[in-house]
Amino acid sequence: MDHLFLDTDVILDLLTGRLPFSEQAADIFMLAQKGKVIAYTSALTYSNAYYILYKSASHKKIIAQFIKLESIVKTLSMPPGIVNSAIYSGFADFEDALQNYTAESHPQITIIVTRNTRDFRHSRMAVMSPETYLKGRKNHA
Repeated sequence: MDHLFLDTDVILDLLTGRLPFSEQAADIFMLAQKGKVIAYTSALTYSNAYYILYKSASHKKIIAQFIKLESIVKTLSMPPGIVNSAIYSGFADFEDALQNYTAESHPQITIIVTRNTRDFRHSRMAVMSPETYLKGRKNHA
């Protein structure tokens, strides 16, 4: 069974219904709901998503979405040293570095799913777009 770390963009695709990306995100969340994959994200994702969603949705609506999300995705906290690792990493995007090192600190996670694969080129983990991940599953099914 795959253990996937879902980057903020994948979660925002689902929560905002951002087409065409939301369809792939929904497929990944459906796999998690059915117990075919285990999906993780970081607590940072909720903060980032809230900041973006609050521009177009009420607090109450966002929290309702987060309650559903929390029932499907396991939320990871950042272990000590993650900020330091991100500061001294080769990542151009600091937030992506935080996400990467949070995922890397949990050995059961083997794949980061993000639409920004280029931003994770310094990762030691497999990094795939939702589309690539889903195609790979179909080819191995």
